Amino acid sequence: MSAPLHTRPVRPVRPRTGGVADARLHWWVLALPALAFGLLLLLAGSGEAQAAPVHTSPLAQVTQQILRVVG
Repeated sequence: MSAPLHTRPVRPVRPRTGGVADARLHWWVLALPALAFGLLLLLAGSGEAQAAPVHTSPLAQVTQQILRVVG
């Protein structure tokens, strides 16, 4: 006498949509590298903050203000 065989139904394979991945990125995947790049810019320019000419760019002025607040 043989025992009944219980099998799981096979799920159908989802067809691929032209090779396009259906994935969504989290917000921090883009924010963390941008933040790291900004911090590296601040650190790289911190040694030149005192030797900057009188006519500085707006980015350099913002960097100087942040460095005054932080440091």
